[in-house]
Amino acid sequence: MRLSELATQLGGELIGTDVEIGRVSSLEQAGADSLSFVAQKRFITAASQSAAAALLARPEAVSQLGKPCIALADPYLAYARAARLLHPLPARVPGIHASAVVSPEARVAATAQLGPGVVIEAGATIGEHCVLQANVFIGRDAEVGEETLIHPHVTVAASCRIGARVILHPGAVIGSDGFGNAWAGDRWEKIPQIGKVIIEDDVEIGANTTVDRGALDDTVIRRGARLDNLIQVAHNVVIGEHTAIAACVGIAGSTRIGARCQIGGAAMISGHLDICDGVTILGGTLVAKTIRQPGAYSGSYPMQGHGDWLKNAAQLRHLDELADRVKQLEKQLAARDVAAGEAE
Repeated sequence: MRLSELATQLGGELIGTDVEIGRVSSLEQAGADSLSFVAQKRFITAASQSAAAALLARPEAVSQLGKPCIALADPYLAYARAARLLHPLPARVPGIHASAVVSPEARVAATAQLGPGVVIEAGATIGEHCVLQANVFIGRDAEVGEETLIHPHVTVAASCRIGARVILHPGAVIGSDGFGNAWAGDRWEKIPQIGKVIIEDDVEIGANTTVDRGALDDTVIRRGARLDNLIQVAHNVVIGEHTAIAACVGIAGSTRIGARCQIGGAAMISGHLDICDGVTILGGTLVAKTIRQPGAYSGSYPMQGHGDWLKNAAQLRHLDELADRVKQLEKQLAARDVAAGEAE
């Protein structure tokens, strides 16, 4: 694409020569046909010295770059949109592979694409322009909305509902049983998990992430949410609109997470909690109580040398004892002050 065409589609201003662009690249890997971006001032020097043909940059940075630019307010967002324009997904080819197994009681749109080894059980519905890649399993009475892309080896279990334009990455499991067990005095008895998983429109779920079906009520992931790889979402969890959750997060059952939250990698969230809209939880944080105020929360212990950690851990074991000693000293000092005042 010509840089001028990209500028028009991205809503930016072309500054400099109207070069031809073939791909987006990092600054380090850029070549003579590459478009890169500069989102922070500290990268201006590297960008000006790179081999990139053109750059996405804020208007105030353009004069320092010495290259053709598209000037706009948010270069990182523009990069995301340029990448979709310059690196489109393969064209969808309607049809059902000869090795796919589709129940005669399933409803598959004529515009859908089903790859090798796909299994569609009775009562399932596959919407218009969907792509189900190799070895996808869609259970009985499940629904998949229009233009949804499901990568290889994804399982969508019985009765789950997937919205429109959803992306499910390889190995994701939607609708596995939640971890429901009742103690019977000498053994565990399984609690049937009779809820569903409902994934609303425009959600993306990463590779090998699992979303358990509800025990009674449904597990729900609201519109526009983004889940990374290797996340565990337990039964009855609700995740709000446009919330983003990074890899290796674990969310215990019946927790409700609000809209536009950001949750860092490996955070652990206990069950039956409410997290309000607009909360940021830093990576590695343990959330063990409800959060009612927007803002950033963290609870991870900073890394240190192992020897120092051992010394500090030894002191932490005596923290309660130390607190008692401080209280006793405070009482003694207060008594001394009173005695001194009376003596005067």
